[in-house]
Amino acid sequence: QVQLLESGGGLVQPGGSLRVSCAASARPFSDYAMGWFRQAPGKEREFVASISRSGGRTDYADSVKGRFTISRDNAKNTVYLQMNSLKPEDTAVYYCASSETTYYSTPRSVADFGSWGQGTQVTVSS
Repeated sequence: QVQLLESGGGLVQPGGSLRVSCAASARPFSDYAMGWFRQAPGKEREFVASISRSGGRTDYADSVKGRFTISRDNAKNTVYLQMNSLKPEDTAVYYCASSETTYYSTPRSVADFGSWGQGTQVTVSS
């Protein structure tokens, strides 16, 4: 079991920026690909971004490409999601997740992630 704790969510105006973080208990952290998902009220959980074990590869949902950046600091056991040019439709609970799969360097399916954080709320509103 990998324990994950998200932080950094909050209220931001449209066009603004926010960075959310996820601290992991896993040792070694570098054994896990990491991902960010989000879920809005009444909607299914959707893929946002993922990053490979070393951080050398990333993948993004089409809706956030060019606006969001996923990164990781393996020395700090932490993964980040930098969100720029935020839109009201980005409003959701954001979850980080860890994956042990070797099928993909940057998995994007919920089924490929074994551990999940509790989520952090991001609200984009004027």
